[in-house]
Amino acid sequence: MARVLIAAAFVPSPPLLVPELTGSAATETADLRAAVLAVGSELRAAARWVVVGAGTDASDVPDTAVGTFRGFGVDLVVALGPAATGTPDPQLPLPALIAGWLRDRTAPVVRATTHVVPAGTSPQDCARLGRQLRSTLDADRTPTALLVVADGPATLTAKAPGAYHPEAQNLDEALGVALAVGDVAALAALDPALCAETVCDGRAAWQVLAAVFGPDGPASAATTHSSAPYGVGYHVGMWRP
Repeated sequence: MARVLIAAAFVPSPPLLVPELTGSAATETADLRAAVLAVGSELRAAARWVVVGAGTDASDVPDTAVGTFRGFGVDLVVALGPAATGTPDPQLPLPALIAGWLRDRTAPVVRATTHVVPAGTSPQDCARLGRQLRSTLDADRTPTALLVVADGPATLTAKAPGAYHPEAQNLDEALGVALAVGDVAALAALDPALCAETVCDGRAAWQVLAAVFGPDGPASAATTHSSAPYGVGYHVGMWRP
């Protein structure tokens, strides 16, 4: 029987991934961008992407959606699927915009649906959502890649978006290790209170990822890039079942 979930990739969500938005500063994040594009290319074998990200409110974005980065300064249009049409929506959640940008550049025939989980979702509810998502994927039988769009703490330096928090570095290092080795227990155990204090809003998406893979975790895991430009932890990599 063909494997349904063929891989899961994780990438960060900053608009600075998009060179059109950063101008001359694009060179500062060139390595990060290259790593993100590389994992996107590895997901081309899937018929669809299921995207999980964290945000202020829960929302689902279909693969027919069209968005624009106009709210970030440039009217760069992205699509969530090859059949996506209509007026670009400047209000699409950032995880959907990043997924659309990555899809357009690496896997334009793929359909991408996006599920945004509120950043404050409890670990128990994240686990439930992850189990439900895996059950839905297994029942559908469509070869699927999971794309997690999430950031580490945004408090790693004094100039970070959330300013400096003394616990942020330890948290980001622990997150990086868990992602690199596929430690689902460590992701499931991320403390929501500490993550809120350190502005690690990606915590909810990481915990959904852990639940999708279940207690056995991935068969293989690798992180291809970790960095913290501008004081935010960014991790890129791949898990395979």
